[in-house]
Amino acid sequence: MNRTTLSLIAGVAALAAVTGFATLTTPDAGANTAKAAAELPVERTSLLCPVPSTSDLAETTYTSFTPVTKGTGSDGEAELRSAGEESADAKDDKKADKPVLTPKEPGTPVTGDASGADSPALLGTAEGKFAPGWTVQQTTEVAAGTGRGLQGVNCTGPDTEFWFPGAGTAADRTDYVHLTNPDDSAAVVDIELYGKDGALETTVGEGITVQPHSSEPVLLSTLTDEKQANVTVHVSVRSGRVGAAVQALDDKLGGDWLAASADPAGSLVLPGIPKDATAVRLVAFTPGDADADLKVRLASPTGLITPAGNETLHVKSGMTAAVDLGDLTRGEAGSLVLTPTDRSVPVVAALRVVRGKGTRQETAFIPAARPVGTRATSVDNSEKGTTLSLTAPSGTAQVKVTASAGTEGGTAASKTYTIKSGTTQDVELPVPSGLKGTYALTVEPVSGGPVYASRTLTATKDGVPAFTVQTLPDDRGMVSVPEADQDLSVLQK
Repeated sequence: MNRTTLSLIAGVAALAAVTGFATLTTPDAGANTAKAAAELPVERTSLLCPVPSTSDLAETTYTSFTPVTKGTGSDGEAELRSAGEESADAKDDKKADKPVLTPKEPGTPVTGDASGADSPALLGTAEGKFAPGWTVQQTTEVAAGTGRGLQGVNCTGPDTEFWFPGAGTAADRTDYVHLTNPDDSAAVVDIELYGKDGALETTVGEGITVQPHSSEPVLLSTLTDEKQANVTVHVSVRSGRVGAAVQALDDKLGGDWLAASADPAGSLVLPGIPKDATAVRLVAFTPGDADADLKVRLASPTGLITPAGNETLHVKSGMTAAVDLGDLTRGEAGSLVLTPTDRSVPVVAALRVVRGKGTRQETAFIPAARPVGTRATSVDNSEKGTTLSLTAPSGTAQVKVTASAGTEGGTAASKTYTIKSGTTQDVELPVPSGLKGTYALTVEPVSGGPVYASRTLTATKDGVPAFTVQTLPDDRGMVSVPEADQDLSVLQK
């Protein structure tokens, strides 16, 4: 058998292994063998949740949800386990602890709880009917101390590169980069820090080893002696893959998780600034060789507005730029839209948002987001204290929002909204009837331009307006799979 034949067989076998649906058919004479790609549900999803807190006062809730997806089979399973339990030895150990949570059926969220400073990082896997759009939220309440307030993060899949504008190494900040390795071999990771004047000199940021099925929190202040309030963190993986998130904690202003920015791009959208925000800071960075000049606009309920005095932002190559925008939203829903003033230069960006005043302030972060795409999901929503923000920066869009049944009961409900071009709306949610517990929100654009979304959770604790914000990018529950036909002429060459 010649090499060409072997390559053909290997390629077809790999495609079939990935999709589980690929088939070979003999084409009709003269037929075009190239066919349009089919959209099929993914068959396996992996999620990683970082160590929630080092505080003994921390109370953490994990919420899992898979939206009902057409085209899936009747089989499947999903579970979240401690990172160490995913090793080969642990899988064979019948004494291993039970999963933190195990979903029962798509369409209904389930929760699990953890307390204190000893809660581990979690590794999750969903297969079959539980895989498409599987979403897990980690929400932690910290009653007092550094970072007190509400901290929330979406558990994410592993990758090889992450950008985090908005971190800090100042004396009042305690910021960690959490690196979680889901695989059977060690990952090797580099961490670079960039401040207002360029790259910060670091001591041990290169070649960090993250052992298999484990998580490594790295304190940023141990990587450099420089104390700066606005730092961009770049995580790049030399070998293997990891999940990464920054836990940004302030001595006085509370704290939250800083998720990775969308990939560097010339235009960015940072959706869902709370209407009662008392301070908003924009942090941006360009990794290329050219400076970036950005037009700064607010997508308000009535249209795009240019903030007075902050019409543009100049971002020097390799340097972190930051600008305080004050109480930007002035009591209305809003999202920040960044576009190039002239030539397009890729940038990453995030917002640090503060609510409250004086000693009763709390902080959250909004990174530049990917669009909702086909579908996005947020979980751990309550009847009160949940705000969904939808933004259509470049064209009017219709959006369907579905509220699932509750974790303890209730009936799902849906509603469709029209978001006008250049606006942001905090929509009135279709809360499930008879709701008990918390519920999931699924966002699906129906028509029109691209939509960006974020969800804010709020909870007043001892007079502090605690809150956390998560953006809602596409859940990547569907994958394009090209249909292939057998071409027997290859065997004759």
